[in-house]
Amino acid sequence: MKLTTFLAPGGTPHIGALLPGESTISDFTAADAAPYFHSMLDLIDGGPAALDHARRLVERPAATHAVSAVARQAPLPRPRRLRDCLCFETHFRQSRANRHLFGIGTQRLDPAAVELPRVWYERPIYYKGNPFSVVGDGAEVHWPAYSQVIDYELEIGMVTSRGGKNIPVSQAASHIFGYTIFNDFSARDAQYAEMQGGLGPAKGKDFDTGNAMGPWLVTVDEIADPQSLTMVTRVNGEEWSRGNSRDMHHTFLDIIAYVSAEETLFAGEVLGSGTVGGGCGNELGRFLKDGDVLELEVSGLGTLRNRIVAPHVPSPPPFPIRIPV
Repeated sequence: MKLTTFLAPGGTPHIGALLPGESTISDFTAADAAPYFHSMLDLIDGGPAALDHARRLVERPAATHAVSAVARQAPLPRPRRLRDCLCFETHFRQSRANRHLFGIGTQRLDPAAVELPRVWYERPIYYKGNPFSVVGDGAEVHWPAYSQVIDYELEIGMVTSRGGKNIPVSQAASHIFGYTIFNDFSARDAQYAEMQGGLGPAKGKDFDTGNAMGPWLVTVDEIADPQSLTMVTRVNGEEWSRGNSRDMHHTFLDIIAYVSAEETLFAGEVLGSGTVGGGCGNELGRFLKDGDVLELEVSGLGTLRNRIVAPHVPSPPPFPIRIPV
């Protein structure tokens, strides 16, 4: 199923699923008073029985809306926790190769010659994001006044189905509820400045509307192989990059095993894949500006569209971009 959270007529949040033909939504909340249809977290917590009930309402809808008639939110508007890993080697190498854009060095390095820390190969390192700043497909992203460098991150977000601790890789698949497109926007100038202190990211990532997810939360049964998904970026209709989740050095199963080591993992958490190779402006030497429309497309997951609102950034700043030292 392609699940969604949306505002029903009257402005009340409902959950439902996209119907065949992709023009109509089955409204679970309006169709049945079951408590697991109150929110997406409730549906996840409801387990297999709740999902079976939801599937019956896709097969025989009792209440529907045209997709165009409702305001869709992020499918999981308030994840229980949000973490983002760094699993794509090409992204890591190309980002480090381009630090000259910010005055760190004088020229671009050869990405193949960039030395990565050994720990990156050993474990899916991550940071914890802000679950209170999540927005959905079609939302405007309001850029913080302290930043001039607008960047995006093309990622896949995995949503957990149930809790656990010390979950082995061999059992990790049973803890996955589904997948969505994830974009943890980056204020690159703020990020480069603050991470000189050896801690972060902080305000480089933490600002309202800074985490976009959607357009759907696609249940795991619809994704035959999450490690074989084409990932594409378009800005104002122009393709900027194309990659594939097969290039993740650490898989989604590895992520679950690592995150749950001696720490309880809960249902309804979002675990990001990290940015696919070429999936951000920092790698490409191209940044966004006010009014740009960003489209992130992942095969099987749909297309996530967001518009940048940044009247103080009518055009990207020239290189090299100066950051505080």
